[in-house]
Amino acid sequence: MACFSRMAPAIPRPLPYIHKTVTALLPDYPIFGICLGHQMITHALGGTTFKLKFGHRGGNQPVKNLETGKVSITAQNHGFATDPKSIAQSGAVVTEINLNDNTVEGLRHKKLPVSACSIIRRPLPDPTMPISLFVDFYRMIEARKAGKI
Repeated sequence: MACFSRMAPAIPRPLPYIHKTVTALLPDYPIFGICLGHQMITHALGGTTFKLKFGHRGGNQPVKNLETGKVSITAQNHGFATDPKSIAQSGAVVTEINLNDNTVEGLRHKKLPVSACSIIRRPLPDPTMPISLFVDFYRMIEARKAGKI
């Protein structure tokens, strides 16, 4: 079980050794990527990222969960986003989008126990929003332990 995270902005493409490691882990372990980890999972799934014109910075980023319809104000600090077309063939689906620019903020694989988000877990501004992402990851770990995935 792995959870990849980095709290500072970084350029995801020049890290092929991490992409390779994550790719090797994908079929065998539940994985949850946060911030740079989200971008690493994108690349491990064969997707691409692109540089945002302004980046998403601060504690005022509106994010909509496409599965629940819930909108939350989130804290973020990243300058790259996943190209949604690039992950479509990988079996991943977009789960969250940024309402300012409609870029990908979260994804989940349809078959593998893999998910990711660009949201920083901080107590403000909305402490309830990221909790559900961690609960989902915990459920993936429990299912893996029980031999269900």
